[in-house]
Amino acid sequence: MKKKSMYITSLMLALFLTVTACGNNNDNSAADTNEGQADSTNENAETERTLTDAMGHEVTVPAEPQSVIASYLEDYLVALDITPAAQWSVADGATVQGYLQDSLADVPTIPYDLPLETVTSFEPDLIIMDSAEMVEGNKYDQYSRIAPTYVVGTEQNNDWREELQKIGEVFGKEDEAAKVLEEYNQKVEETKEGLKASINDESIAAIWLVGNTFYIVNDALSSGDVLYNDLGVTPPNVVQEISDNSTANWSEISLEKLAELDADHIFLINSDGNGADALQDDIWQNIPAVKNGNIYEYAADDSSWLYTGPIANTKMLEDIKESLIK
Repeated sequence: MKKKSMYITSLMLALFLTVTACGNNNDNSAADTNEGQADSTNENAETERTLTDAMGHEVTVPAEPQSVIASYLEDYLVALDITPAAQWSVADGATVQGYLQDSLADVPTIPYDLPLETVTSFEPDLIIMDSAEMVEGNKYDQYSRIAPTYVVGTEQNNDWREELQKIGEVFGKEDEAAKVLEEYNQKVEETKEGLKASINDESIAAIWLVGNTFYIVNDALSSGDVLYNDLGVTPPNVVQEISDNSTANWSEISLEKLAELDADHIFLINSDGNGADALQDDIWQNIPAVKNGNIYEYAADDSSWLYTGPIANTKMLEDIKESLIK
């Protein structure tokens, strides 16, 4: 995807809830000689690294960060086998990135807007921010007083591949990041070939149902990026029109536009449950994909379809393969 918004997604998830109710240890003792202490200091200096972040800050990164706060970047950390000190959440921890919980189930939560006192309570030795928007005003100075703070991108939505590579650089895991990208690109090609053989040029839409209202994601973000950019799938006319005319990451589909949705296949991320009134409406029932039974439904709380990153996107590829490739 390559455009991704932590803020929009957090609002979407909050709405879902509303409507659905090892460090660099110094082994020198006090008895060490001055020479030994100097050797240790030099060793630390060699292992710490100073990097320039997206905003031009020179950030001294610990050799082996032990307590990392990287809200909404947990997907990237897990892909690189890094466990954060706390994980992104909405509504006092009630909602987390469910698809990551195999790796993060025991990790405490932190509010998505990263209150300073809460961040401080985790005693981080490194803070990573997704975008410049997260540290606007004097927030960067405040966070950097707590721990070295590295900003990954300047935009609200940054290319996820570039983000993965930058985070790999921060942790000295450039090779691991390159391997993750290589494996992802291979899955993309395999899935693309399978789709060509299975549905040829039939169209696909990903739709969210929240509070009896339907939403679609921009064609360059999250599932839109996976479907239309990575896999080269044909976007339905309505999806293309809304993406072309809206700057929002998530857009409500009016009943008028829903009636024009000519999708051959729909991935439905359903927050309302099977009994939702919107799913019984004639407008929904007359969409080609619905009439033909080409609906592939996922619960909103544990699927990866709301998110972006190497793990989220890989899981979407797996869902697409399971649903459409025989």
